[in-house]
Amino acid sequence: MKQKIPEITLNDGVTIPVIGLGTYTMKGHQGAVEIQNAIDEIGYRLLDSAYNYENEGTVGEAVRRSTVPRDELIITSKLPGRYQEFDKALMTVEESLYRANLDYYDLYLIHWPNPIQDNYVEAWQALIEAKKRGYIRSIGVCNFLPEYLERLEKETGVKPSINQIELHPFFNQEEQRTWHQAHEITTQSWSPLARANDVLQNNVIQQIAENHNKSISQVILRWHFQLGAISIPKSSSLVRQLENISIFDFELNDKEMSLISGLSRPDGRINNQDPAVYEEF
Repeated sequence: MKQKIPEITLNDGVTIPVIGLGTYTMKGHQGAVEIQNAIDEIGYRLLDSAYNYENEGTVGEAVRRSTVPRDELIITSKLPGRYQEFDKALMTVEESLYRANLDYYDLYLIHWPNPIQDNYVEAWQALIEAKKRGYIRSIGVCNFLPEYLERLEKETGVKPSINQIELHPFFNQEEQRTWHQAHEITTQSWSPLARANDVLQNNVIQQIAENHNKSISQVILRWHFQLGAISIPKSSSLVRQLENISIFDFELNDKEMSLISGLSRPDGRINNQDPAVYEEF
């Protein structure tokens, strides 16, 4: 049942799988069982969490229960907006480690830029320091627009390894992805399946799925992979977890890729969370 997932190397030399497990809403004993099964039974090696998901402890417990060595896993968490000041950010990284009972995170991200507060450079400096202290192997961001990314590198000399952004067929982020590629920042997709039934009932993707004898979810996740984006679909079901990573035995042609990308629309964001104005604490 275990699947072997291809890997890519980030701009700082850290290697991570091209698809991972989103853990949002997975909590407590049941969540730990679901995450452990994803690791041990299905073959997931990349786990995505966040301070604000309130499940870092659950992820850590799943890792401890797993038969897979810690150094074969890539564990992610994220800094919330309310702790972006330098000292608070450093303490929050430490708290994240304590919650998960981990010695280090493989990847730690600023969850939202919160540009109105304008503390994201200070938060980035804290992550740079946390990496120097050995708390984190690779540092990145979420939901950062190109101008925010440019400012980070200009003011600190360090560019993020990853920018995790909303990316799905209804919002393909072509301009942002092109910018990332030009600046050697890896794109990671949150809500890769759009968190909605609409995309799973789309006639265009349904036809492509039938052509390949695959599910709509598999076609969408393959689309992400061929775009060069790391997707982190969330599922607690073993059957769905396996389905979501069984995408490496077929390929979408250029026309199919274009048809899926063509579903994008200017108002395609799920909850209208525009990083230029949206803030999350």
